[in-house]
Amino acid sequence: MNTRASASSSSSPSDRRLSALARHLSSPSDAGSRGGGLSRSLASSSSLAGRESVFSHVTRAPEDPILGVTVAFNKDPSPVKLNLGVGAYRTEEGKPLVLNVVRQAEQQLINDRARVKEYLPIVGLAEFNKLSAKLIFGADSPAILENRVTTVQCLSGTGSLRVGGEFLARHYHQHTIYIPKPTWGNHLKVFTLAGLSVKYYRYYDPATRGLDFQGLLEDLGSAQLGAVVLLHACAHNPTGVDPTLQQWEQIRQLIRSRRLLPFFDSAYQGFASGSLDADAQSIRSFVADGGECLVAQSYAKNMGLYGERVGALSIVCRTADVASRVESQLKLVIRPMYSNPPIHGASIVAAILRDREMYNEWTIELKAMADRIISMRHQLFDALRARGTPGDWSHIIKQIGMFTFTGLNSQQVAFMTKEYHIYMTSDGRISMAGLSSKTVPHLADAIHAAVTRVV
Repeated sequence: MNTRASASSSSSPSDRRLSALARHLSSPSDAGSRGGGLSRSLASSSSLAGRESVFSHVTRAPEDPILGVTVAFNKDPSPVKLNLGVGAYRTEEGKPLVLNVVRQAEQQLINDRARVKEYLPIVGLAEFNKLSAKLIFGADSPAILENRVTTVQCLSGTGSLRVGGEFLARHYHQHTIYIPKPTWGNHLKVFTLAGLSVKYYRYYDPATRGLDFQGLLEDLGSAQLGAVVLLHACAHNPTGVDPTLQQWEQIRQLIRSRRLLPFFDSAYQGFASGSLDADAQSIRSFVADGGECLVAQSYAKNMGLYGERVGALSIVCRTADVASRVESQLKLVIRPMYSNPPIHGASIVAAILRDREMYNEWTIELKAMADRIISMRHQLFDALRARGTPGDWSHIIKQIGMFTFTGLNSQQVAFMTKEYHIYMTSDGRISMAGLSSKTVPHLADAIHAAVTRVV
């Protein structure tokens, strides 16, 4: 007894726990065999600590080209550094903005003691879906009135695109999707992983820093019959170049004549021009002709709900019966992907869209954000002109939305980062929302130096 107690006291706590575990798991009848085997197994497992990881072969992935800009920016100790890479709105003081109307909506949710945190249905919050469809298509849309639209809540715009892509890969006869060149960097990855084959159509003309409309028409005119076509509803990312209403009409006619299926990415409704209706006009023209289309919506930019991941996927169908069947299959896409969407962000959106006063306040705040970005465009253009910077910079005020495609090359971008601590993507895209009246002169100086000193 004393010998056993002495041995126990001299052993380490981990050894004693392992011994206790072995005794606990061994029944009296096989203590001699199973208990001993378990002890040997536990002892053997302790030697695994020195072995190489089964994941040792995994290589370090490169930083995301957009998010990597912020990583580099954060490491820079310079007091004059400027981050123009990530597409998130900033105030004149350079701070993130939470809209007043969003805070009001959240307070309402907090004060409602009847609210619970139960799971949402697979398709999300019903009221959110209904109001989102009305926002993008218009309350008087025939497609809505005839119940030809199915809308499901998704994880912001990215999740909406992914769910739509996987649905098409399973249920659409054409597995090719044409996306503009250039486009948001995530489009290629999202649709490829969803199971679609990605091809490009011409969109941007570097010579004019505007739309290559002829190239666009030629490429879509020769696209595979029935293929899917991704279209930016407004404020094209990354170029800020949008078709005119007349050009949109030509695009619509071509797409319908070629039986192509339009898939709209609407990330900036109301954020581009300041008008929710104007920024949805391209989509509504396609719905008005009675044809079918897909629309991915995001509330990241226009409500500032970046981290809430609030979005919706709508599919406009020929009949209500088809729409109902499409929704049933969307559930089968969503269920194994993330089961159902989060409730908080969608509840904020629904609270704002359902209440007339809050909705009106939102439109005022939304236009203020859009107007500030437009003001930054004019200030930068004026600053470059005042410095006599070589080249025509009128594209800065002709482009629209959060981003400007400056036309700077990768060497000039690298120069601006090294010498002026200004961070942007290597293709020369800058986020106008990251500028302020105080930082415009610094950026103008950097661009002027880059253009005059770096070829």
